Amino acid sequence: MTQLVFFYGTLMSGFKRPGRARLDHALKLIGRAWIHAALFDLGIYPAAIPAHDTKVWREVHQMLDAESVLSTLDEIEGYSVSEPDSSLYTRAEIPVTFDHGAAATAWVYFYNAPLGRAQRIESGDYLEHLKVR
Repeated sequence: MTQLVFFYGTLMSGFKRPGRARLDHALKLIGRAWIHAALFDLGIYPAAIPAHDTKVWREVHQMLDAESVLSTLDEIEGYSVSEPDSSLYTRAEIPVTFDHGAAATAWVYFYNAPLGRAQRIESGDYLEHLKVR
């Protein structure tokens, strides 16, 4: 199991998302990276869905206790290992590419509900989007 996790939204460093502070001691920021996905603005947080032709940018963290961190993240993200199809987000191990070109595998949470009229974030970068929103 990979020891890395990719954050693209309100779980990133600097956000005050409920539950995220419980993980600070168990995460170590590794660097900026991207994944193949499309990013949408749901209003209070973003949603990424798998896509092959666009990129979503942000943070990769090393989990110092992967089992505990993933359990907490599953709770925060509304993911049930036993019922993934009915979960708000699903968790997947996918390739990430760092700014410097190195690649790794990391866990990421993909949105698993209807997007409705959610606005697409063309830049693929939630922080940049918030600056102009």
